[in-house]
Amino acid sequence: MITPSEKHFLGLSRSGYHRIRYFEWGDPRAAATVVCVHGLTRNAHDFDRLAERLAPHYRVIAVDIVGRGGSAWLRDPADYSYAQYQMDMAALIARLDVDAVHWIGTSMGGFLGMLLAGQPGTPIRSLAVNDVGPFIPKAALQRIADYVGLDNRFSSLEAVERHLRKVHAPFGPLTDRDWYEMARNGHRRLPDGSYALAYDPAIVNNVKKNVADVDLWPVWECITCPVLTLRGAESDLLTADTAREMTLRGPGARLVEFPGIGHAPALMSGDQLDLVEDWLRQQA
Repeated sequence: MITPSEKHFLGLSRSGYHRIRYFEWGDPRAAATVVCVHGLTRNAHDFDRLAERLAPHYRVIAVDIVGRGGSAWLRDPADYSYAQYQMDMAALIARLDVDAVHWIGTSMGGFLGMLLAGQPGTPIRSLAVNDVGPFIPKAALQRIADYVGLDNRFSSLEAVERHLRKVHAPFGPLTDRDWYEMARNGHRRLPDGSYALAYDPAIVNNVKKNVADVDLWPVWECITCPVLTLRGAESDLLTADTAREMTLRGPGARLVEFPGIGHAPALMSGDQLDLVEDWLRQQA
């Protein structure tokens, strides 16, 4: 097993600096750097399996977006926004001291990747978006807003795992080991000894205030790098119609769907890892 280096850098919001954690796998001198970014409530450990697979050939970075995992919580919850996340990721890429990166993003991480890839002079060389696209229906956002941000408390790690199995059931047929690792890496201990999820409940405040259809097609049309779109065939966040349209507009994405999975493929199974690895090899 390859052990990553745990590192940190400082981001800046309107309320001051905040510490952001990331993990670095592989040789820092590798010819290509891959940046992996998780979904709304998840963390960098979601990419442990993928990073270990890619590390012999790439420098792999998996980051905890501010307010998640081992990164700091923002002083002002109003700053949990894509504008802030873009600034933080620009700081991360500058910290890595590279001219270009390959971006792999699940849900929120993929949406953030689209925003960055659509900017003039972007350092995004290729983009893999996992179950997200330039149009997100209101109903899917409402479903997420209904369970994210609740101040859940749990009596044990086993109770955390039971909760994750329920709310993330659309991830698909994961193994017991998969669910255990998600619970182990996705909780925090509270002063009274109980357990909570490893994110600031306030990350959802802006989501709850703006539950509406999201239309990012103008940004999609500005993306020129190669794009891989992964979709759970049962996903309500990336609809089949939007996924197909992504293959016809803008960068003309390559689309791969996984049967029996909703939002979002966990990128833990061998077939999913093979697909991403093959995609990156084609971008070299």
